[in-house]
Formats: sequence, structure tokens, C-alpha cells
Amino acid sequence: MSWLIWAMLGTIAFFSQVSKGASYSLIFTGVQAIGDLLIFLLAIKYGLGGLLKRDIIGLFGVLLSLVFWYITKEPAIALFLIIFIDAISAFLTIIKSYKKPETETISLWIFTFIGSVLACLAVGNFNFILLAFPFYNSIACLVILISIILGYKKINYNKI
Repeated sequence: MSWLIWAMLGTIAFFSQVSKGASYSLIFTGVQAIGDLLIFLLAIKYGLGGLLKRDIIGLFGVLLSLVFWYITKEPAIALFLIIFIDAISAFLTIIKSYKKPETETISLWIFTFIGSVLACLAVGNFNFILLAFPFYNSIACLVILISIILGYKKINYNKI
């Protein structure tokens, strides 16, 4: 279910950035949302995942961000709420990546990091709203990569 939440978060980020005038930087956000949706569908097909308490809370957070966007007519509010929600899941991924680095695919995080940096560059000029999601994502991916590497080092150190 987490992949569905990430797909929804990515979709909200995409449309909030569209409403703020984003252009080429949308490629990253759109591809990420589609990729998360595909992983969610594969998880359903292969019987992985489930509806946990944190998934319900995440879905509630996604709904809440849409409600705030609707009430305020300001997409930036939804964008910053989804960044906050995503940061919570990134924090949990960081912990898991350090404890069980073999459960993560390093190449996925490297490519997502590179895509995030390219999306920042694609914004062109300094626009805090348009840079917020790709910049946050690049930092989150970098920290996850570091936690994976440190997790593997910890495992190898314990083998000695």
C-alpha cells in the first residue's frame, strides 16, 4: 500500500507544480508517480504489501493535503504537506536501509537521486515552490543511499 501512497503523493506534487508553472522539471515528478503506481500494481499482482496502520495514516495525510489545497486554493500548501508525509516514509526507509541494506536496490536510489538533481536543474531559475519537491527528493535519496552503504559496511564489519 505504501507504493500507492507514494504514487498519490507524486501525483499531487505533479499537479501542484503544474499549477505553479513548472515545465521540464515535471518530467521527473510525473515519471516517479507513474513508476510508484506500477510498483504498487506489481505488489498487488504478486501478493505483497497490505493495509497497515501507517498506510491508513498516509492515505489520510494525502486526503488532508487535497482538502487544504481545495480550501485555500493554494497548491503550495498541498505540496509542502506531501513533502512532510513523504519525509516520514523516507525516514522509515532510512532506518530500514541501514538495518537491512539488502532489501533496497542501490541503482534505483542512484537513478532517482540523479533524476531529482536534473529536475532541480530543469527548473531553470530560482523558484522555491518548483524546486521544493525535487530538492527534497534529492536529499532524501542521498541520505537513503548513505544509509544503505553504511548498513552494508556494518554487516561486513560484523563478519570480521
